[in-house]
Amino acid sequence: MKQEILRQAVALGLCGCLGIPAGWAQQPGAPMQSIVPQKPSGFIFVRPYRAATVPPVRLTNSLRLRDLLQGGKIYLTAQDAIALALENNIDLELDRYNPLLGVWNLERAQAGGALPGVPNSTSQSQSVASGQGVAGSQQAAGVSGGGNNSSNNNTVGATVTQVGSVVPTLDPVFQHTQSYSHLSLPTANPVQTGTANYIQSKHNYTDTISQGLITGGQVSITYNDSYLHENVLSDILNPTTAVTTQIQLQHNLLYGFGTALNSRTINVQKMNLRIDDLTFQTQVMGAVANVLNVYYGLAADYEDVRAKRSAVNVAQQFFENNKKQVQIGTMAPIDVTTAEAQVASSQQDLVISETTLLQAQVQLKNLLSRNGLADPLITDAEIIPLDRIVVPDKDELPTMKEMVATALENRVDLQGERFNLQNLKTNALNTENGVLPQLVGLLSAQTAGLSGKATPFPVDQSDLVQAGAAQGSIPPGFAPCPAGRGIPGQICEVPDKYFVGGIGTALGQMLRRNFPSQNAGFFFGPTLRNRQAQGDYAIDQLSMRQSEVQMHKDLNQVAVDVSNQSIGLQQARVRYQAATRNRILQEQLLDAEQKRFKLGASTTFLVVQQQRDLATAQSTEVAALVAYSNARVALDQTLGVTLTANHISLQEAQAGHVVRRSLLPEKLPEQP
Repeated sequence: MKQEILRQAVALGLCGCLGIPAGWAQQPGAPMQSIVPQKPSGFIFVRPYRAATVPPVRLTNSLRLRDLLQGGKIYLTAQDAIALALENNIDLELDRYNPLLGVWNLERAQAGGALPGVPNSTSQSQSVASGQGVAGSQQAAGVSGGGNNSSNNNTVGATVTQVGSVVPTLDPVFQHTQSYSHLSLPTANPVQTGTANYIQSKHNYTDTISQGLITGGQVSITYNDSYLHENVLSDILNPTTAVTTQIQLQHNLLYGFGTALNSRTINVQKMNLRIDDLTFQTQVMGAVANVLNVYYGLAADYEDVRAKRSAVNVAQQFFENNKKQVQIGTMAPIDVTTAEAQVASSQQDLVISETTLLQAQVQLKNLLSRNGLADPLITDAEIIPLDRIVVPDKDELPTMKEMVATALENRVDLQGERFNLQNLKTNALNTENGVLPQLVGLLSAQTAGLSGKATPFPVDQSDLVQAGAAQGSIPPGFAPCPAGRGIPGQICEVPDKYFVGGIGTALGQMLRRNFPSQNAGFFFGPTLRNRQAQGDYAIDQLSMRQSEVQMHKDLNQVAVDVSNQSIGLQQARVRYQAATRNRILQEQLLDAEQKRFKLGASTTFLVVQQQRDLATAQSTEVAALVAYSNARVALDQTLGVTLTANHISLQEAQAGHVVRRSLLPEKLPEQP
C-alpha cells in the first residue's frame, strides 16, 4: 500500500513538473474565452456610468492541435485542417472584431447626436432672477450690471463639420448645476444700495433635462432656484428666493425634419451589421479555400517527393548496374558517367521537392496556429495529411442555369452590394433634405415665484407725501415700523405680504402659475443660391446611379464566372487524366528500354532519357492533380457554397470554436 501511494505521488509530481504548455491552457473540449464585450450590470441609475467589460485578446491555440499531435507528427484530415483554421487562424481572429465594432457603432447611433468630432454647446445658469435684488431690478429695467452673468444657448445657426442636418440627441440629458458666489463691489453713487460697499451672497441651483425628438426637434425642462442676500438697507425683501420652471420646444420644420431622415444613421448602422457579417463570411470562405489549397497542395507535395525518390532509386540502381558492367569489361566508362549524372540530377530534383514540401508545411502551420512557428512543438512537428485528392472520371455538375441561380442566391459579395446600395439610398435622404432652407419653430412657457424675509425700511414724511398719502394717513405699501426699526412712531416701507415667506411660498406661486410667461417664434435662414446643398445632393444621386450600374454589371459577370470556373474544372480533370495516362506510358517505355538495354539493343543515353521523361511525367501528373483540386475549390467559391460544401457553421466560425471533435484513426500511416 505504501509503495502504491509513493508511485501515485511520484506520478503527480512528474505531471506538475511537466505541466501543460501555455498555448494549450484549457479544459479538454471547452471553447475558448469569448471576445464579445459584456455590457455593465448593476443598479439602473449606476449602470450607464460603468464601462463595458472587453475581454483580452486570445493568443493561444485550441486544444485540437494537441489532440492531433502524436509521436512528433500532426495527423490531419481536410476537415481537421479547416477546424483548426477556424479556431486558430490569426487573420480570422482579427476579422472577428469587425462585427463587434459594428454592434457598438449601432449602440452609439441609437443615442443620436452629432457624428464624432462635431462640437456642441452647453450652458450653466449663474444669474439672479429678474426682479430679485438690486441686480435683478436693474435687469428688469434693462440696465446691465456687473453682477449678472447670462449666456445664450441658441445653436440653430451653429456650424458643424458633417454634411446635412445633425441628428438630435435621443438619450435624455440631465444637468444639475450649483453655484455659490460672494460679491463685493464699490459704489461711488450709492443711491439705490445705500452703501459704498455693496455685498451680495448668492446661491444658484439649476436642473435641466432635455430630450431630442426623432422627428427633428428638442424639448427641455429647466428648474432654477436662486437665493440672494444683500447688504442693501432699502431692500424690503431680503434675503429672497426666486424659483422658475421653463419648458422649451425647438423643432425643425423644413431642414432636418422627418423621422426617416433623423433615423438614417441608425438604419445605416443596422445595415452595416449585416454587411459586417457578410464580410466576415467572405473572410471565412477565403480562409477555408486557402487552407484547402495548401492542404491538398501539401498532400500532392508528398506524392511528388515519393515520385522523386523513386526516380533517384531507379537512377541509382541503373548506375550501380553500369558500374558492374564496367568492372567486368562489358561497358565503356563513359556510360557510367552518363548514369551517374542522371543520379545527381535526380537527387537535385528530390532536394527541390523536399524543400517545397517543407515550405508547404510551414505555410500550413502558419494558417492553423495563432502564434505561427513560435511554439516549438508545432515547429518541430511534421504534418501528415490523411486525405488525398480524388479526381472522378466525370464531374457531376448541375446545369449552367442551376449553377448561376445558386451563385446569385449564395454569393455574399452580391448581397453586400445590395446592402451598400440600400445604405446609399438611406444616406441620400440627408442631402435630399439638405436643399431645403432652415425653418425652426420655437415655443416656451415659464412660471415663476418669489419670496423672502420682510425687512421694513423707515421712511420720512416727505416720502409719504410723494407716495400720495394725505396728512396723517398711511398709503398702501407702508406701515408703522416694528420695534427695533427706526424711531418709535415712524412709518416703514414694507413688502407685499404675498411675497413674505420661505421657499414654499415661492413654489406655491410657481405651481399656481401666478406669474406665467409664454413665448413663441421662429427662425428662418435660407442660404442664397444654395450651391453647396445642390452639389451634395447631385453627387449622392450620381454615386447611387453609378453603384446601380456596377451592381448590374456584377450580376451579369456571375454567369461568365460560373461558366469559366466550370469549364476550368472540366479542363483540369481532362488534363489530369491525360497526365496520368502519359505517366503510365512513360513507365512502360522505361521498362521496355531497360529490357532492351539488358539485351544490348539500347544505350545508356536512351535509358537515361526515358528516366527523365518519366520524372517529367510524374511532376506533370502531380501538378495536374493540384490544379484540379484548386479548380474544385474555386468553383465552390464562385457558387458561394464553400461553407456548405465543407459542412462549416458560420456561428462556430464567429465563436472560434468548432464543436466537432477531432479523432485520430486507429492505424496511423508513417508517411502519406
